[in-house]
Amino acid sequence: MTTTASAVVTVTDATFDQLVLRSARPVLVDFWAPWCGPWRQLAPVLDQIAHEEADRLTVAKLNTDENPATMIACNVLAAPTLQLYREGELVKEMVGARPKRRLVQELEDVLPHVGQTD
Repeated sequence: MTTTASAVVTVTDATFDQLVLRSARPVLVDFWAPWCGPWRQLAPVLDQIAHEEADRLTVAKLNTDENPATMIACNVLAAPTLQLYREGELVKEMVGARPKRRLVQELEDVLPHVGQTD
């Protein structure tokens, strides 16, 4: 079985501020846990989005079991929870797994349009 490298960045309690809140581009953070069944369905979708939207978005994941301080600080109560940050501010939150098409639609209104000319 051949695997490709993931485009999803791993963040921790120690790196959340630098990699998410201080990022110059929007960051979609996946708050996940290894025991979470819905997350297993969502993980490949997020990896696809990370590759396809690399010019507009960084996709990051944070293991809530290993990084409880950030989970608590971000008011995350369930896994998986997706939070989109832009310029250090939370602009969108989605709780639970969802199909790729729906997730892309939900992100579209908050992501910058890159490479389009008028």
